[in-house]
Amino acid sequence: MADIALKEPALRRSVFDGLPLASKAAAACALEPLPPATRLAVRGRPGVAEAAAAALGFPLPTGVCQSAEGGGRAAFWLGPDEWLVIAPEAEAATLAPTLEQALAGVPHAIVDVSHRNVALTVSGPRAAYVLNHGCPRDLSLSAFPVGTVSRTILGKVEVVLWRTGPESFRLECWRTFAEWVVGFLNEARREFE
Repeated sequence: MADIALKEPALRRSVFDGLPLASKAAAACALEPLPPATRLAVRGRPGVAEAAAAALGFPLPTGVCQSAEGGGRAAFWLGPDEWLVIAPEAEAATLAPTLEQALAGVPHAIVDVSHRNVALTVSGPRAAYVLNHGCPRDLSLSAFPVGTVSRTILGKVEVVLWRTGPESFRLECWRTFAEWVVGFLNEARREFE
């Protein structure tokens, strides 16, 4: 069997490395990659939201398109029995077991999807306008206020979109679509160059 051990630790590269994120349009709409994170897909019936509070420090949100956050973690309501939990990468080895312990006795499923997704911040006074080039959701502040989260589409790609501020969004997409998403957003913000 071949020895594939590395003599030096390999440097991890972001899927965004080398992609054209900087632009003259950044004053209107900036794109910034977010660091790696721990991501857990949580499914469960009644009781999961409250029981998860022991592990997260807050209950999972139960209202449609709501988010909850605290202690550097966030949880997104994606459906009546589905949530996406995001935490710092340093919690990769501990969060799922801690959550499993908190949910003991409550029917549930937890799947680590940390390596599936990547995230960008899309921000600026024209961020919602640029996103609406491919997102059918009304992203006006009155219809999609700060804290709102939705699984939706951007062009032809499924994304999770979280409004983190009046002019900023966290966009989660599958790693394999990251290059396409950046290209789409660059095309959409070209008029501001």
